[in-house]
Amino acid sequence: MRTGFQTVDAELKVFSANANPELAKEICRHLGRPLGEACITHFSDGELYFQILENVRGKDVFVIQPTCSPVNDNVMELLLMVDAFKRSSASRITAVIPYYGYARQDRKDKPRVPISSKLVADLLTAAGVDRILTMDLHAGQIQGFFNIPVDHLFAAPVLIEYIRKLRLPDLTLVSPDAGGVERARAFAKRLNADLAIVDKRRDAPNHAEVMHVIGHVSGRNVLIVDDMVDTAGTLVNTANALRKKKANRILACATHGVLSGPAIGQLRYAPLDEIILTNTVPICASKMLPNMTVLSVAGLLAKAIRSIHDETSVSDLFV
Repeated sequence: MRTGFQTVDAELKVFSANANPELAKEICRHLGRPLGEACITHFSDGELYFQILENVRGKDVFVIQPTCSPVNDNVMELLLMVDAFKRSSASRITAVIPYYGYARQDRKDKPRVPISSKLVADLLTAAGVDRILTMDLHAGQIQGFFNIPVDHLFAAPVLIEYIRKLRLPDLTLVSPDAGGVERARAFAKRLNADLAIVDKRRDAPNHAEVMHVIGHVSGRNVLIVDDMVDTAGTLVNTANALRKKKANRILACATHGVLSGPAIGQLRYAPLDEIILTNTVPICASKMLPNMTVLSVAGLLAKAIRSIHDETSVSDLFV
């Protein structure tokens, strides 16, 4: 009988769907374990088909699948995989979701709209997920949408380590909106830097207009800190506002490089010296720009997976 708890001698198994297989392979290299064998195909009408190609009975299974574009396909892949592992008597199923899609729809901000991030949480739980491992949720309260344990990691250690190596003098951390102040303040504290905030007014989805900069940025090196870059409207407007305020070097960092729609076209001509992202979302060669740096979070996720499997503390990773 499946209890949702691993036995002491349960073997660690890592599987990946189609969203970011390269990240999954890198995580497996850090863990020193092979990627699990499985088959994901489509029927001619578009239905997904999934089959596990090895025994998982009594195993501690980790399924790696960021729910990035194509979001609905990747969510469905994850749900079908979890159901297959549940019906194959896996001891415990942990969904490793480096990027949690639908996270921006976390509340009713208008009449007659769904709370989509809560619905996705319910679907994952109903499918049979026992635990969630995710990174840099757009809204921290999404953890409360689950009635199962959630380990919420931050990419800050990876990003800050790289930024320190740049040795930027006179550095100011910039939050592109009021909601990101806590994140920018945490970066500023660890980098011993100043803090500035951009007053942003959003008048439609994926469209924002920067109003003014609060804080001293003139003549300083500035680093814009956000959780994601989607259509890049916010980032480009922020960079333009900082350039008008006569900032020196302008850099940007974010965990999730969603880069949808007009993002690459806008970023190509933005006044940004460097754009620092991580590989929670796969960034194809056609989207790579000369000033773009992609850091790997595979080591961080592998440490968390090992700690969860060994039932040891992961608190030292939550920084």
